[in-house]
Amino acid sequence: MSAPALDAALAERAWAVRTEVAALHAELTRYGLVVWTAGNVSARVPGVDLFVIKPSGVAYDDLRADTMVVCDLDGRLVDGDRAPSSDTAAHAYVYRHMPEVGGVVHTHSTYATAWAARREPIPCVLTMIADEFGGEVPVGPFALIGDDSIGRGIVETLRGSRSPAVLMANHGPFTVGADARAAVKAAVMVEDVARTIHLARQLGEPAAIAPADVDALHERYQHVYGQQSPPPAAPTTQESLR
Repeated sequence: MSAPALDAALAERAWAVRTEVAALHAELTRYGLVVWTAGNVSARVPGVDLFVIKPSGVAYDDLRADTMVVCDLDGRLVDGDRAPSSDTAAHAYVYRHMPEVGGVVHTHSTYATAWAARREPIPCVLTMIADEFGGEVPVGPFALIGDDSIGRGIVETLRGSRSPAVLMANHGPFTVGADARAAVKAAVMVEDVARTIHLARQLGEPAAIAPADVDALHERYQHVYGQQSPPPAAPTTQESLR
């Protein structure tokens, strides 16, 4: 499979995204979120209705910028010589219907997928879950691979949730973010909390966090935690007199 080449300016812009997406796939293997060729990362190409995604069935060790493919928001191949991921239609649907999303990740990470197999949300019983997900990690509907049904389920579920992750029933986690790195972070964190809550349940039923405390934790983490941009410098004496 091949597609027409992009013009030089757009190809340069897409190349930067291809480089980033190829590198982010290494984070999936680093954190043990995927096996063999399963899973994928995608990212929008800024300023145009295109996104970069992993090709179908290619080993992680063979992923480089030049093996990534570029698709339009209908999932059609625009640049590249490999077939796009089998999840391309799902990613494309998310990008079409959630313009705030800049990156999408899918894994079959063990513990999060186990919750998906049970069709059970991950409850908000840890501050880290409140921080990152703003409440429980929801379950999306069962859908078959091959068209945009999975994408529809992702969008329908996440539109009513603060969570950047959804456990698609009998399938596994999909995560979204303002960019691809944020989506990868959510994929790492959803697997971590899925494992922790599984272990907690071996000791008994975990205690839920009060909704008001969930709101406060989420607000702080999203807007206060981490390195914030410094405030503007105070004007000099001369500037203040102008």
